[in-house]
Amino acid sequence: MKTLGNIVWLVFGGIFIAIEYVVSSVAMMVTIVGIPFGLQTLKLAEVALLPFDKKIVPSATASGCLSLIMNVVWFFVGGIPIVLTHLLFGVLFFISIVGIPFGLQHFKLMRLAFCPFGKRIVNG
Repeated sequence: MKTLGNIVWLVFGGIFIAIEYVVSSVAMMVTIVGIPFGLQTLKLAEVALLPFDKKIVPSATASGCLSLIMNVVWFFVGGIPIVLTHLLFGVLFFISIVGIPFGLQHFKLMRLAFCPFGKRIVNG
C-alpha cells in the first residue's frame, strides 16, 4: 500500500514539491550562512519525494539550545509560508475520502516544516 501511495503521490505533484525543495535548498546553500537551512530543506525534499515510507523522529544528537534558536529563525524567515501551504493542501485533500491519506502526508510535511532542526527521517 505504501508503494502505491508513493506512486500516486509522485504522479500527482509530489515530484514537483521535491524539486522545488531541492532548488530552494541549492539557492540557500549559495551563501555560507544559508547552508544549515539548505540542509533542512533537503530533509523536506526527502520526505516530499516518498512520504508514505518515512517517519519523522527526534534526533538523538540534537543540540538543544542551538536547535531551538535555529528553529525560531527558520520559522520566521521561511517556515511560515511552507507551513501554511502544507496546511492548505492538507485541508483540501481532506475534503474527499480518497484524499485523506495524502492530506495526512501534507500534515506530516507541515510538522517537519514547522521545526526541522533536531529531527531526522527514518524509513518505516
